[in-house]
Amino acid sequence: IAACNQNKTGDKSATSASSTAATGGIVFVNQDSLLAKYEYFKDMTKRLEDKNKSATGDVDSRRQALQREVADYQKSANTLSADQRSTTEQRLQREGQEFQSYQQNAAAQFQNETAGEQQKLYEKVAGVIKDYAKEKLYKMVLSFQKGNTNLWDGDPGVDVTADVVKRLNDGYSKEKK
Repeated sequence: IAACNQNKTGDKSATSASSTAATGGIVFVNQDSLLAKYEYFKDMTKRLEDKNKSATGDVDSRRQALQREVADYQKSANTLSADQRSTTEQRLQREGQEFQSYQQNAAAQFQNETAGEQQKLYEKVAGVIKDYAKEKLYKMVLSFQKGNTNLWDGDPGVDVTADVVKRLNDGYSKEKK
């Protein structure tokens, strides 16, 4: 009898949560699932990975060229006059500083691009969630993410992730055309 009563209580809470979600209560979106299924996020990640790979390759090739110049200088330093050594060392030092500056600028540029892409992603997701909540008359849409203790657990009846992902992907598909 106790087990039967517990099941009924469990059923009522699931029904109650579904009713609450249907009548404008509090729902949540699973961020991990949303990002894993949102095509824009996948494309954005690929673009950023490609840019990072390209920038890293460029920096690496410049580093190798500078290292070759230093190695060449070290091999021929004994055959150069004091003035030639001094001039070459100053040039190599300047080129080394220019390389460090270039490397820092490339990293900063990539960070800025990443931040810009993250901002676009946030605006797209927040916009769809805001419209979705307004349409469904939800009072609050929470975010769930594994490891984030703002929401420990949520009734699957109030998980609207699938609906939000569908709207995001539909909007992104129209954007791509």
